[in-house]
Amino acid sequence: MASSEQIKVTQDLLARAHSPDSANRIYSDKIQYRTLQLKPTSPPPAALNARAARHRARQQEKLRGKQRPKPLSARERRQLGLYDIPKEGQRYETFEGLNKLWMGYAMEILGNDVYTGGPLAAAKLASAEFHGAEAEVVRSRCPGRVGLKGIIVRDRKFVVELVTRKRGLKVIPKEGTVFRVEVSVPQQSGDAPEQFAFEVYGDQMMLRSADRANRKFKSHFLKNV
Repeated sequence: MASSEQIKVTQDLLARAHSPDSANRIYSDKIQYRTLQLKPTSPPPAALNARAARHRARQQEKLRGKQRPKPLSARERRQLGLYDIPKEGQRYETFEGLNKLWMGYAMEILGNDVYTGGPLAAAKLASAEFHGAEAEVVRSRCPGRVGLKGIIVRDRKFVVELVTRKRGLKVIPKEGTVFRVEVSVPQQSGDAPEQFAFEVYGDQMMLRSADRANRKFKSHFLKNV
């Protein structure tokens, strides 16, 4: 119910625009006994609380995003030794399973070219992944490295890390080195598998394996190493 002050304000406003008789009639007919429907102009308290909760959640998510540590750079990963193989893990037997997986991978990418060889097989092998392949150093500027044989556990940009049977982990520079890699080819007749051997020139492999996968290699003259 309206207070006396509100009634007086309403009557004064009507008196400004109408005659006294008209103002009294309008007030009694249209205002005095008429129900005024009021609608809330603000959301209910529950909605306000939910909105505030969502706002707090967004702010907390932003803070967590700012506090999230940056990913390590390549230099920091090297300094921390994240990719270094511990001394107790530098055993040939540990990586024999990886070598078997690589054999299946090599047969898959070579397909029927493994039986014929040629430039097409060489192009596929040039861009292949060599982690897990068993490689032997057949030529090197350092005579002491010739004959080293082991499983490739890290194919880095400038060096290859081999785990040998008797001498543990060896780091072999790619420059001036030729590696011999063999793939066991099963025979349809059921005989013992034959060895498909190919040579990899380290000078032409001085790329990271991920970059080498998308590079096209062209045949050209190479100096003897």
